[in-house]
Amino acid sequence: MSDTIAILGMPFLVCTLLATMLGYLGIHVVKREIIFVDIAMAQIAAVGGIVAHLLFDVHDDSIVAFLCGMTMIGLAAVFFATARVRLPQVSLEAIIGVTYAVSAGGALFLVGIAPGGHMHVEKLLSGNLLWTSRADLWWMAAVFTPVVVIFLGARKPLGRLTDPQNSDSKGSRILGWDVVFYLILGMVITLAVRLAGIVLVFAYLVIPATLSLMLSLGWMGRVLVVWAVGISASGFGLIFAYKLDFSVGPSIALFLGLGLTLTAVIKQAREWVAKVHPLSITKLP
Repeated sequence: MSDTIAILGMPFLVCTLLATMLGYLGIHVVKREIIFVDIAMAQIAAVGGIVAHLLFDVHDDSIVAFLCGMTMIGLAAVFFATARVRLPQVSLEAIIGVTYAVSAGGALFLVGIAPGGHMHVEKLLSGNLLWTSRADLWWMAAVFTPVVVIFLGARKPLGRLTDPQNSDSKGSRILGWDVVFYLILGMVITLAVRLAGIVLVFAYLVIPATLSLMLSLGWMGRVLVVWAVGISASGFGLIFAYKLDFSVGPSIALFLGLGLTLTAVIKQAREWVAKVHPLSITKLP
């Protein structure tokens, strides 16, 4: 038991922080119907990291690589926010998809000419959860702390952007807060992908939020469900991967998917019982 705690303790702490932050952001992402923005952002940040490697010969975990990635994220944030206002006739999800395709093509081109380019692809997909360290926690503190402060201070304007009734809002203030949202999202995703890989980041961002929306809860109820699902799936996934020698990221994503499936089955069963025996549903927990 002590060996298990020693090996999985730090990865579980990192997963808990990622599940908490990405789960909360995921509610905004799912309600705004920009599901694939995390893949696009991750790919855009990867282009910045590869450019930093080519120009400055630095590693992925360096400050220079992070700043280059964030520069690309900043450009993408302005582009997405402007496109939402200036191109209302085009689905934002379609614009995000096109951006992903272009950035993925650029990343593949750069990987082909960068020394050790295949390592960038491997880290982008699988992350490095089992080898996380205290330095990674400092990185998370440096990135997540200002994000939490911004969300606490700007909860109302960011919430209005997520509200479908305000989806057609325009103006410089709306555009500015939209840029802030994409910058926050890009900062978190850039760091999260480096630690956990794009598969697990996508799962953390989308699956718990989708599950919480299925339960028709209020905002705080959704947040609590998202956190509970993400943290519990992280624990089960880490133990599953450790005991059976599986990859950590896909194992956690598997348990997130199982949680979503189980919730959908229970919800459908309750609705079926309510139709067949309307009075008996009140007796169910």
